[in-house]
Amino acid sequence: MKLAFSTNAYTRFPLTQALEGIKSAGFDGVEILADKPHAYPDDIDDALIKDVNRTLSRLDLKVSNINANCSFGYWKDAPGEPYFEPSLISPNPKHREDRTRMIFKTLDFAKQIGARNISITSGRCLGGMPPDAAIKQFRESILPVLDRADQVGVDVGIELEPGLYLEYATELREWIDRLKHPRFGANLDVGHSHVLGENIAEVVDQLAGRIWNLHIEDLPGRKHYHMIPGEGNYDWKPLHRALIDIEYDRFATVELYTHTQDPQTAANKSFEFLNKHFA
Repeated sequence: MKLAFSTNAYTRFPLTQALEGIKSAGFDGVEILADKPHAYPDDIDDALIKDVNRTLSRLDLKVSNINANCSFGYWKDAPGEPYFEPSLISPNPKHREDRTRMIFKTLDFAKQIGARNISITSGRCLGGMPPDAAIKQFRESILPVLDRADQVGVDVGIELEPGLYLEYATELREWIDRLKHPRFGANLDVGHSHVLGENIAEVVDQLAGRIWNLHIEDLPGRKHYHMIPGEGNYDWKPLHRALIDIEYDRFATVELYTHTQDPQTAANKSFEFLNKHFA
């Protein structure tokens, strides 16, 4: 297993500076935020692609994932909770269309900078889109995304999140079996599974072979708040054993969007702890 750190902790800094900081902390990989201020899909151009590729090469960094879960950059006057909107199951057709377009651009970006996978979410069941209707809408929306993923050779991982249409591992496993698409899998956030009361060893086994990237963080009990690894009370041993059992060989990416005030200290402490316990 390889260790990476997400740039969504560095949203007060330019992308290239974030890459520099993550490398200096000791990480071999980086997850790039597909949102402002780093790589918002509608802002991606040839200059950004060239700059990212040049910086990744100079630092000898690999890309663990392109994180397209949220789109704060989409909203000029953001609603109360814009985190996962627009989504693939939005009751607003324009929002679904815009989300699909942004995912397509993210897939192209991933291909151009050598990323194996991107992550997205299902979105919430908002008013006008109850769970029964979301089943049909999610299938209709995800199929073109997977067709594009096939074209560019990039995997698509759903991140399960408390409160979203897809939040439990059993639900995602059912969709993996239903769609039977080799590019469709998980961006597994182990903290989310813990918050939801899932057994992490069972979740890892259930999604084995379809985990394109891990998100890891420490937690205060089962409260959903991302903490620096080693500073909460998450039990890391079951996760470590489970990953060994399935011979997981992709990245474990630390996601600390809660530490934008001092991302470098968060990255340094995270690497020190994880390198010691997962080496």
